[in-house]
Amino acid sequence: MSTSRGALGSLIPVFRYLWPYKARLVAASIALLFTAGATLSLGWGLQVLIDQGFGGGSSADLRSAIALLLTIAAAMALGTFVRFYLVSWLGERVSADLRKAVFENIVHLHPGFFESNRSGEIMSRLTTDTTLPQTIIGSSFSMALRSSLTLAGALVMMFVTNLKLSLIIGIGVPLVLLPILIFGRRVRRLSNQSQDSIASVGSYAGEIIQHIRVVQSYTRERYESEAFSAEVERAFAIARRRIRQRALLICTAIALLFTGMSGMLWEGGQDVISGRMSGGELGAFVFYAVMVGSGVATLSEVWGELQRAAGAAERLVELIATKSLIIDPGAQQDWQQSAQPRLALEAVTFHYPTRPDVAALQDFTLPIDAGRSLALVGPSGAGKSTVFELLQRFYDPQQGKVTLDGRDIRELGLQQLRELIALVPQQPALFTGDVHYNIAYGKPEATAEDVIAAARKAHAHEFICDLPEGYQSHLGEQGVRLSGGQRQRIALARAILNDPRILLLDEATSALDTESEHHVQKALEELMRGRTTVIIAHRLSTILHADKIAVMDHGTVVACGSHEELLKTNALYGRLARLQFRDPKD
Repeated sequence: MSTSRGALGSLIPVFRYLWPYKARLVAASIALLFTAGATLSLGWGLQVLIDQGFGGGSSADLRSAIALLLTIAAAMALGTFVRFYLVSWLGERVSADLRKAVFENIVHLHPGFFESNRSGEIMSRLTTDTTLPQTIIGSSFSMALRSSLTLAGALVMMFVTNLKLSLIIGIGVPLVLLPILIFGRRVRRLSNQSQDSIASVGSYAGEIIQHIRVVQSYTRERYESEAFSAEVERAFAIARRRIRQRALLICTAIALLFTGMSGMLWEGGQDVISGRMSGGELGAFVFYAVMVGSGVATLSEVWGELQRAAGAAERLVELIATKSLIIDPGAQQDWQQSAQPRLALEAVTFHYPTRPDVAALQDFTLPIDAGRSLALVGPSGAGKSTVFELLQRFYDPQQGKVTLDGRDIRELGLQQLRELIALVPQQPALFTGDVHYNIAYGKPEATAEDVIAAARKAHAHEFICDLPEGYQSHLGEQGVRLSGGQRQRIALARAILNDPRILLLDEATSALDTESEHHVQKALEELMRGRTTVIIAHRLSTILHADKIAVMDHGTVVACGSHEELLKTNALYGRLARLQFRDPKD
């Protein structure tokens, strides 16, 4: 969390999003000034109504006074309409721009960021936190400006109307401002805690819903309900303390204000009785005093909103300002892409940011020949998945380098590098969309014919046609409407359509039945032909088709060679071949 800079100081970065819409901001300010002036003129209209309308003795005088009030009211209505529309538009627009700015930065952040930050908290910032600046700009801040203008104008008019009564009110105003300063800090601190607790509730619920089948299969519904209830109650307890502080702030301000006004009315009433001022003057003065009171009350309430929004603004600005640890140098025009890239990891040492004391790879060197396939085998935790992470530059090694055709991939643009690569993971990632969208995700310009051709090669076309709406069938969240094997074939079709020069396969046939595996393996052989391919292998059938096998253990390469060579020369590989890499058909 960033250091507290005060409510307005924290909101300044958010207010900068108003600058592109300065014309509307100026128009809203003019409407605000116009409305404030019209509101202040009501006091003069009230004085005319009492002294001339009621005291004039004729219907014409009364008619003129009422016409004046109606004219002022019409001006107020028109100004309020323009002001309300413009400031509401600005609030919605800034909120939308904030959401876009936050999301634009999020999708470019390095994966390590999401290891140390919960997705539910990020979603809370993206949704809930952006609504608070919207409320401030679209409503509260406008109210604060209007109240400030009318408060200042009413104070001036009060002193013009009656100096003695104005001094009485003037003594009460500082007494009202005092609790605002006292309670304001508490409200802001509790607002930050409240937003954090809401984010925690959302994150917890999202995780349970995502894994609802596991929760129900282990009959943990009651436990999770009670745990969620505890999270909600904790958030409510914080919100209750925040509400109490705001209520005390408003209550104290109103009590002090009306105490001062009561003293003013006593003195003013004595002056009217003695003839030192007219009833119209007292009426106008009371009107201005009420405006001062309502202005102070509004400001005290808005100040609480500002304190709450300041915490949200700090979190939003913090998220927008977060920089990715993976620096993108941009596309390199001097780079000549080869049809069959050659990869290599050279003396790489890498620690994950969340595990800085444990090396995932240690002095790791591995050449990956151009246009050939390399299988990575080894026990769990050997570093196989880490190799994939580094090849795609989701992380940078602390020592050594990863090269593409002899060039450090840190010198290449991220898009330039990743457009060459297609990944088929063991657990495929599908999006909430239809089949066509998911297959064409890496190549959105693909035609329907291209998508169908890729699906045929992945042996997915048949089951897709059996879906209710074929290629337009929606798959549900994370492809929940498909079986594991079907999801994997969709992911394989996506890779085939992408036509990559580098193919990364995390045992892409592991979720398939024997017959489907046979067909998809044929498709993979066709896809792998002439491409630089790296495979994380868990099955013997995958290893046998690789041109070369690298045996990994504890973040190092312990042996390289063919299947037959390694069986003879490497005990670890022999053991894995007997135990882990079993052919399911045996």
